Amino acid sequence: MCDFPRKPSPGITFTRRHLLKAGAFAAITPFSMSHAFAAGDVPAANAIPPSLALSRLVEGNIRYAENRPNERDFSAGRATRAKSQFPIAAILSCADSRVAPELLFDQNPGDLFVMRVAGNVMSTNLLASLEYGVKFLGTPLVMVLGHSNCGAVSAAINVLRDNAELPGHLPELISSIKPAVAEAKTKKPDDLLKSAIAENVRMQVAQLKKSTPIVDRYYADRKIDIVGAVYDLKTGQIGLI
Repeated sequence: MCDFPRKPSPGITFTRRHLLKAGAFAAITPFSMSHAFAAGDVPAANAIPPSLALSRLVEGNIRYAENRPNERDFSAGRATRAKSQFPIAAILSCADSRVAPELLFDQNPGDLFVMRVAGNVMSTNLLASLEYGVKFLGTPLVMVLGHSNCGAVSAAINVLRDNAELPGHLPELISSIKPAVAEAKTKKPDDLLKSAIAENVRMQVAQLKKSTPIVDRYYADRKIDIVGAVYDLKTGQIGLI
């Protein structure tokens, strides 16, 4: 099991103190909402600053980790959601069955625009999906979400260390994770898997921030923010990195 570090840097575990800071920051953060309006010039439900979207995720993860999620009637709002969607965050997550963003952030149906792939690595199709979320759905926040004990990152370590051979299309997937493992190894960490998981998230975030022609422009114009995080399977907590 790979435990997420509890150090303030480079990992930051969500707490109520961070939630209060995020809320205060949201109140003073400039943000253009021109891309996220519903019909009739009424602001869409997700026409909020990226920092406020992040604070909602922070608060939801605190509830989830403390096992006190909001009670929900999942049938409520179905008719409205059938007509439109206004997600507050686009999540590039690992496909691991133990990682369910809607649950671990304690969000309602329609709140998250989620893309999942083993190793939470960027590809052309996933980038296109993120572009759709940013440009046409008005999503203010993009998050790359890794997790502890990631099998895809572990496989990349085995390939580089032991020349392990993988079947099918797995080598193509793992090739996208190898640079993160190589970078993590240069830091000589005590736990290579933990370090490589975090490094992989950082690299995907960096790639997204310069992904043309849509995401990089929205990020430069401060219409969106792009952040990285790691989910701890044992504690249920999210740590920003």
